[in-house]
Amino acid sequence: MPKAPTVPFIGTVTGTPQTRFTDSGIAVTRFRLTTVPSEWDAQARQWRDAAPIHHICTVWRDLARNAAESLVDGVEVIVHGRITGARDGDIMVSADEIGVSLRARIAYTAASLPPQATLVHAPHVPTPPPPAVQPAASTPQPAPGPGQPPRWWEQKRAEGWSRQT
Repeated sequence: MPKAPTVPFIGTVTGTPQTRFTDSGIAVTRFRLTTVPSEWDAQARQWRDAAPIHHICTVWRDLARNAAESLVDGVEVIVHGRITGARDGDIMVSADEIGVSLRARIAYTAASLPPQATLVHAPHVPTPPPPAVQPAASTPQPAPGPGQPPRWWEQKRAEGWSRQT
C-alpha cells in the first residue's frame, strides 16, 4: 500500500505537547494543533474566520525530542504530515516536519542565537552562575518506569542535545 502524500497544516499549538517512550526507548510526542481557515462572506464582502479544525499530531524519534523541547502552547507552526484518520472530531496527523511560523515572532536556533551582547532590542538580563557540580551518586539509579524518559534523555538534554558524528 503506498504511503499517503504529505500535506501542510498551519495552525496554533494548543496545550502542552506530551512525550511518551516506547518499551525500546523511542520518543513519541503528541500535540494538538488548531487551524482556523478563512472563508469568503459574499454578503458582507469580506473574509471571516470559519470553524476551527482540530488536529492531533504525532511525531517520533528526533523530531519528537525536538518538538518536546521547542513547542509551547500558543506558538504558530507549520506541519507537514499525513492524515492517518479521524477520531472524536479531531484529525489525526503523522507529522514528518515541523517549523515555527515566523509571521508573528523571531525564532532563534542554537546555531543562530547571537551572543547576548549583540541583542539590540533585548534588555540586559544577568546570567546566573552555573550550578555547582554535584558529586556522582554511588548508588545506581533505578530504571525508568513505562512511559518515562530513558536515562539517556535527561543526559542528552543536560548536554544540550549535541549531535553525534
